[in-house]
Parts: sequence; C-alpha cells; structure tokens
Amino acid sequence: MKKIIKLAALSSALLISSVQADEASIRQALGVSMPALEIDAVKPSEIDGLYEVTVGSNIFYVSDDGKYLVQGHVIDIAARKDLTENKLAGNRVAAIEELGEEQTIIFKPENSRYKVSVFTDIDCGYCRKLHSELDQYMAEGITIQYLFFPRAGKGSDSYKKAISVWCADDRNAALTSAKQGNEPEAKTCDNPVDEHMQLGAEFEARGTPMIVTEKGNIFPGYVPAKQLARALAAE
Repeated sequence: MKKIIKLAALSSALLISSVQADEASIRQALGVSMPALEIDAVKPSEIDGLYEVTVGSNIFYVSDDGKYLVQGHVIDIAARKDLTENKLAGNRVAAIEELGEEQTIIFKPENSRYKVSVFTDIDCGYCRKLHSELDQYMAEGITIQYLFFPRAGKGSDSYKKAISVWCADDRNAALTSAKQGNEPEAKTCDNPVDEHMQLGAEFEARGTPMIVTEKGNIFPGYVPAKQLARALAAE
C-alpha cells in the first residue's frame, strides 16, 4: 500500500514538473519571438497539448512546444459554453476593479441596483444619445461608470476634449455639457485617458459606446435603459 502511495506521489510530482517545464519553454519561446509581450500567466488549457496564455485582459493559446500560437475561443460543444469568453469576462472585471472608481466619472442613482462601465467618445452620436437618456438609466437603478475611448485616437479633438472634461472642476457637469455639443474649456492635468484607451483596446472595443457589465459581459453599442435593465437582471 505504501509503495502504491509513493508511486502515485512520484507520478504527480513528475506531472507537475513536466507542466512547469512546458510553461517555462513556452515563456522562453515567446520571449524570443515576441520580446515585447508581457505575459501575466501560462497554464494548461482544457485541450491537451495547448496552453492558455494571459496577456493583460486577453487570452490566446500556444502549443506545448511553443511553436504555434492560436487566437480564438475554446468552445465546449457538449456544454454549449464558450470557455474562453467566461475567462475573458473575469479578466475584464479584474481590470476595471484594478483601475478603480476614482479613475472614472460616475453617475449614480439614489437606489442603485446595477453598475455598468461605459467606454464613451464625447463626439459619438450614440454615446450622446445614451447620455441624453441618463435619467432613464437612473430610474432603472443603473449606475453609469464612464471611461473614455476617443475613437479618433490619441491627440485627436475628442481625445483633447476628454482630457479637458477630466480636468474640469466638476467632471460630471463638464461631461454632460460636452455631450450636448458644447466645447469644454481647454485644460490639462494628470488624467487616466490613456489608461482608459488601453483598457478599451484590451477589451477589443470596436466602437462606442461599449457597455461592460459587473459580470464582465460586453454589450457593444447603445442599449436602451429598460432593455439594459432586463439584460442585467438576467445575468
């Protein structure tokens, strides 16, 4: 009996050692081919011979010999579940929490039931539509936490407006005014706009508004208040 236990322990130790060796070889291979890549984690995926690599909020897959990289989602066919998306959702939640509420502009109702993070562009038509209906979202108990994602990129007019709004004495009022088409007073200060944009890029934002729920799920584009409340209740 003791011999069986010892063999089991040895087998387990060898398996762990093999996994660690594969992780090390993958990191080494990626370090050579993509030296600028900042890898956060490497671990076995649900598919034998394929490792899951986490970089920021993103996930991709690499063969155990480090030769092949696969981009895409792993789907559990029997369970009809997107395994990759579930993990990405968790990464998004962690990234937004790490950013911190103090680095966002928040509109909160008296009785908040839900909270969403909205990547917004001051000059985006549907972003303005969403903001013009803010009272409707507040009535549904939805807290709106804004992050900036000027689609024209760094240095654009929208980017400069985002910084001016952030640097205003009253950010909430300045954002509302800017979304109504008024030019914000030009200001500069320490701001999180670049960090917001980086996060949006990691979340693969294709446009604005992009809504991220407390579960890390994404709703691309404008969603009316009542429809959004129903979706949040169903999460």
